[in-house]
Amino acid sequence: MQDRPMVERFLRPFQQFMAAESAGGIVLLACTVVALMWANSPSGDAYFSVWEQAVGVGRVSKSIGHWINDGLMVVFFLLVGLEIKRELLTGELSSRQQATLPIAAAIGGMIVPAAIYAAINGRHEGSPGWAIPMATDIAFALGVLALLGKRIPLGLRVFLAALAIVDDIGAVLVIAFFYTGALSWMGLVGAAAVLVLLAICNRRGVTHPAIYALLGVALWVSVLASGIHATIAGVLLAMTVPSALLPRMEHALLRPVAFGIMPLFALANAGVRLSTDVFRTLSWRVAAGIAIGLVVGKVLGIVVASWLAVRSRRAALPAGVDWKQLVGVSWLGGIGFTMSLFVAALAFGSGPLLDSAKVGILAGSLFAGVTGAALLRFR
Repeated sequence: MQDRPMVERFLRPFQQFMAAESAGGIVLLACTVVALMWANSPSGDAYFSVWEQAVGVGRVSKSIGHWINDGLMVVFFLLVGLEIKRELLTGELSSRQQATLPIAAAIGGMIVPAAIYAAINGRHEGSPGWAIPMATDIAFALGVLALLGKRIPLGLRVFLAALAIVDDIGAVLVIAFFYTGALSWMGLVGAAAVLVLLAICNRRGVTHPAIYALLGVALWVSVLASGIHATIAGVLLAMTVPSALLPRMEHALLRPVAFGIMPLFALANAGVRLSTDVFRTLSWRVAAGIAIGLVVGKVLGIVVASWLAVRSRRAALPAGVDWKQLVGVSWLGGIGFTMSLFVAALAFGSGPLLDSAKVGILAGSLFAGVTGAALLRFR
């Protein structure tokens, strides 16, 4: 009994993370529904125009949608980076034995969907969107698990969270290397100089959040000027945060991101007109490539890669988890949403191709989520 408080202290950060991500997934779903209803209502034109309104910050004037996607989402990527670092230091990715299964599952769940999308789109105009079905939305996926209650083993929840975090690592790398424009050496030198300062602060044990916040803003400006997508600054900043400050910063950001930034992002990006005229201009190759990648590719990739890892004795199933449950949770891996919408905007900008991607993301994510929930519920 004396070990119980120690176990509870060890599990509390993960439980808080699960609770916020799960509840955030429900809010995210509500904002998605609002965005779709608003975009298809009589005031649908207002939905699209409001995000195009220009807002000036100093001498810089950008649309509201741009500030959300390139500004506020940096904070989302900062939290992603903090979660990645925590998992690498003390979580499911901190040892080879723990990390092998979710890493293998995530790699399979990224490669197969991308290959399916590429096979469908080939060299057609939608080919730049190959990375869209690679991602798993951790908030939505954990939200579905939360709705299923205590019948879901903790090991299965941890597996899904670790898989989604590895997916996020893959998405960050893809954005950095494949969705970056022309590079500015001045911007890169500035970003490198700020990173050196951040590393020095880490090395000398600086733990005041304001220091990292100020240098983080400087890093964001430098990365934005470099041509690399500005959100990468959030992940780079997270990697320099000292371990003593990491839990405080993650705790401080968890709820604002889950209940503020991500719902606002969904509200601004999930809206798409579902009228007859719009469907005539949709690229069915893009929509089908994404939907099939999320629904078929994710399940095949996660399950086959997991089976190979276990079969080769490099990994083992989590305690209390069987193959039927893993198949069920692999369907939840097909809920792409937030990161998929983000990559779609980078790949296609605006226009019919982006609308096609949104249709594929929403259809694939909905089908994957409902199927996964049903399989786990009846299991």
